[in-house]
Amino acid sequence: MVDIATRVYNHKWKIDPIVRSLIDTDFYKLLMCQSVFRNKPDTQVTFSLINRTTRIPLANLIDEGELREQLDHIRSLSLARGESTWMRGNMFYGKRQMFTPEFMDWFEKLRLPAYHLEKRDGQYELTFEGNWPEVMLWEIPALAVLMELRGRAVLQHMGKFELQVLYARAMTHLWQKVERLRHLPDLRIADFGTRRRHSYLWQDWCVQAMMEGLGEKFVGTSNCLIAMKRDIEAIGTNAHELPMVYAALTETDADLARAPYDVLADWHEEHSGNLRIILPDTYGTEGFLKNAPDWLAGWTGIRIDSGDPATGAEIAIDWWKSRGEDPRQKLVIFSDGLDVEKIEELQAQFAGRVRVSFGWGTLLTNDFRGLVPNDALAPFSLVCKAVAANGRPTVKLSDNPEKAMGPADEIARYKRVFGVGEQERVEVVV
Repeated sequence: MVDIATRVYNHKWKIDPIVRSLIDTDFYKLLMCQSVFRNKPDTQVTFSLINRTTRIPLANLIDEGELREQLDHIRSLSLARGESTWMRGNMFYGKRQMFTPEFMDWFEKLRLPAYHLEKRDGQYELTFEGNWPEVMLWEIPALAVLMELRGRAVLQHMGKFELQVLYARAMTHLWQKVERLRHLPDLRIADFGTRRRHSYLWQDWCVQAMMEGLGEKFVGTSNCLIAMKRDIEAIGTNAHELPMVYAALTETDADLARAPYDVLADWHEEHSGNLRIILPDTYGTEGFLKNAPDWLAGWTGIRIDSGDPATGAEIAIDWWKSRGEDPRQKLVIFSDGLDVEKIEELQAQFAGRVRVSFGWGTLLTNDFRGLVPNDALAPFSLVCKAVAANGRPTVKLSDNPEKAMGPADEIARYKRVFGVGEQERVEVVV
């Protein structure tokens, strides 16, 4: 097992680059990339870093030269032969050749495009522009770099023994969570923590701890490199990015109203089984389900990613019943701001009513709360989102207005088109 404290103490990033592979990313990004490569390869998009936790001045904490060095390193990466073999030949969700030869030929030649970086008011403005299939693959590595460099800035003045104690405490804290979760009957839980992890080495350690501590209750990881390395399932489906860009490309209100369903129609053509998971909250869950075509009710399940999770699950259960479906056969994946207490609560509330699953993110792979002075390693909310498509702004409403994004006038238009009324604000922790 890697001695993480010693590796951190050595401060040699060339030994431990933050992102060490193009598949050190989430599985859903590769699935979505293939869909975009097939359906909208020439769409021009802009992605931008957004620090929702503005009290953390990243540009004052992280050296610009070091940030550029890490980003330039990512641009030098290409798909390794073993990684290509894994993608071409491995079985994902019970299917071989998940990735088409045409997509793989393109991906094997890919180098990530240029970035634009500048400082403004104590924060970094980091943007990526270009063809959608290329630019979208910057999202996860960009977030991983900023999160880990912030952690390295906090840890750089700690001594070797201090670091050993810190990581011993963090390991103990995580193991106590695992010991609580192992007693939950019928638990299904996956690691969704790549984008805001403490570090790659720490995420890998967390996955190994879950594998040993939870056994078959741990169903896999979203991180493709770790999934390959540890010979476990790569987990993931799709994200808000697809409907956000599809919607921005529309001309009329009627086209806009159809856009979220056009996304899933394209997805329906490519995937089956457990990859047919609805993410309904981009423009409000209730309105999305109310106006959804009947064929979507036959999909495998739903992912709940904003708002009150229990409320979202109840809405989904009522919707399935109204469409003549048995909710007990449907999969509900909870994935927003989870920690042990919420997982226990939701498992108890919905076990037997639906098939329950959890995607555990930041508070699995980056929970160092209370372990250093001033809580300087506490996780924070950092995202990298598509903010424009073919020159038009994107919009996300969410079931939590704290997660909404886009120009005010466009947000108002989208609320009108999708019939979104008053929403309850919920603090975004991570």
